[in-house]
Amino acid sequence: NGKLRLLYEAAPMSYLIEQAGGKSTTGMARIMDLPPKDVHQRVPLMMGGSDEIEELEEFYEKLADDELKASQAARKTVKLATASADATTTVAMMAISSEKKVKGIKSPVFAETCDQTGITLSRFMLEVARANPELVELESVFASVQTACKTISKLVKRSAIDGMTGYAGGGGSINVQGEEQKKLDVITNDVLKRALKFTGRMGVIASEEEDAPVNVENKLDESYESDVLVEEGGKYISVFDPLDGSSNVDAGIPVGTIFGIFEEDDDCVLPDDFFEEGADMSEAMQQCLRSTLKPGNSLVAAGYALYSSATHFVFTLGDGVNGFTLDESIGEFILTHPNIKVPPRGKIYSINEANRDNWDEPTKAWIDSLAKGTNRGGSAYTSRYIGSMVGDVHRTLLYGGVFGYPADSKNVNGKLRLLYEAAPMSYLIEQAGGKSTTGMARIMDLPPKDVHQRVPLMMGGSDE
Repeated sequence: NGKLRLLYEAAPMSYLIEQAGGKSTTGMARIMDLPPKDVHQRVPLMMGGSDEIEELEEFYEKLADDELKASQAARKTVKLATASADATTTVAMMAISSEKKVKGIKSPVFAETCDQTGITLSRFMLEVARANPELVELESVFASVQTACKTISKLVKRSAIDGMTGYAGGGGSINVQGEEQKKLDVITNDVLKRALKFTGRMGVIASEEEDAPVNVENKLDESYESDVLVEEGGKYISVFDPLDGSSNVDAGIPVGTIFGIFEEDDDCVLPDDFFEEGADMSEAMQQCLRSTLKPGNSLVAAGYALYSSATHFVFTLGDGVNGFTLDESIGEFILTHPNIKVPPRGKIYSINEANRDNWDEPTKAWIDSLAKGTNRGGSAYTSRYIGSMVGDVHRTLLYGGVFGYPADSKNVNGKLRLLYEAAPMSYLIEQAGGKSTTGMARIMDLPPKDVHQRVPLMMGGSDE
């Protein structure tokens, strides 16, 4: 009967050969036409160029005896059965599913895992989409985000070798924030922007490195035309800081990517007179701003990638926080920190104390209470400050404590951007059980006044 399995070897490989213009046969019958009699059925196989296989079939037609022809013909018929092939496998299986309408996000369930690969981010998002069919389009968004983060991880690691350190254009390239751009700021912004655009799911993209939000063109190629109605236009809005802490990148200090995803809707949080000062602004730009200027409590997903001794990918979909670590040997993010929780009180505060003399009195008093142990917990904290928000927040999520960049006399409105940094990171902290505030207001409740608005920020354990 031959040695190769029809289902696992012969049929898949024959499909490839035929799609490449070749042919595949038993000598008497086309492999692709054979209905399997059982899951492990074996068959003879010859495949290759069309002329060669046709010549082989001519030899079989001329030289094969009646017994051989009969055995070959028998392979073309099959009796279907539904009996069990073994204790756990049936020859014919049917999966029946019913659609359920649920409120909120349903957590993915993993009945079993592979000991060698664990739970990959790809599988995690696949299960999320299966549990929450309304999020199926978000799966492709995350696939592109993780690809971009893997690319950025490689760029950061090789930046010194590949000559990507230093300032863009040799210096003098200033972004809308008034900050001089590093080479990697420009490159990573392009990588992430294109990755999001290519999903076909983005309506608007807004980056810390861009002057204004960009409306994404999602028109299908003419060759995709069909009788099936396909809805054009993006469902989501993405805001991101492509390389947080980039001023440190040339020194090999941890840096990261921060992103937030909103769902596009008709709700407009902007006041009626919002556009009066920019009356000459195009309708398209006004619509971009309406789509983008949403408070953090409208986020459907947020996360970050940390490029350090390992590359970590941490995110929330509104149902807790999960952390993944890049296994470079297989090129996949693996779940290593499920259901991250911030302790109500920790032992570390992370803040730039060089600005102490410029802080307001409440901030000074609070930090003093942490440093001296006069806080409500009664324990003295230690100070740890990287100067890269992603690195400092990652440590806060895992070890507890607080991170902050408060307002001061030099930066009266704070320094961190509400849309690109404060809101996405606050979503993560809150989903992990912590809190995030300006000192007077919850960060997640603040409606942005412009895409680059800055805010003071303190986040950490709920008690702190």
